[in-house]
Amino acid sequence: MAVHLLREIDKLKKQVLSLAAHVEENVRMATQSVENRDQTLAGKVIAHDREIDITEVDVEEECLKILALHQPVAHDLRYIVAILKINHDLERISDLAVNIAERAIALTNLPEPNVEFDIIKMGDMAREMVSRSLDAMINRDTELARKNWFSDDEIDDMNAANHSIIEAQIRKAPDLLEPLLNLLSVSRCLERIADHATNISKDVIYMIEGDIVRHRKKTLKAEAEQKARDGSAD
Repeated sequence: MAVHLLREIDKLKKQVLSLAAHVEENVRMATQSVENRDQTLAGKVIAHDREIDITEVDVEEECLKILALHQPVAHDLRYIVAILKINHDLERISDLAVNIAERAIALTNLPEPNVEFDIIKMGDMAREMVSRSLDAMINRDTELARKNWFSDDEIDDMNAANHSIIEAQIRKAPDLLEPLLNLLSVSRCLERIADHATNISKDVIYMIEGDIVRHRKKTLKAEAEQKARDGSAD
């Protein structure tokens, strides 16, 4: 039975990695569709999301089948539980990419405001966080998972800065309220994508160490910084 279980887990890993690749691509296309006001590209994001939804259901069913047929324990059980949660986060990331694409479609029919708003940079950062969280899972790298989790603060800061920029611009040009609010929505969606990437990182830590860390960010980040300082002192 152990051989069959390993085979099923390997199949499941390939499904999740394929899903993650499609989700990352959807985030990339969504941010580009906003940057270029590209309705065709935005439409591809929306169409691809339907395929991602189907894959998400397939992965969930595969997890439930493994739980029912093989009754895994210890590490294997944690792995299946983590995959169930990661699978959900990936599907939610794709949903947020769709929201961004819908904002891109809306923006094509609106005047373009002149704001310092780097969609591509923020989108690349969010997508890289998703990628690193999956790399941490593949390589069983809890250090990478922790670094990825802690790096979420940078995107939070970018989102807050975008909020201030857009708020100031609305005061200057209230006639541009609608396109500015659409841009603010894009920023918020990218920040939420990064949040889901951090969720994946936390699930990777649980999968490998069996430690539920989601409410201990400040403590663990302080410990990691102190460890780095101690290492540099040596």
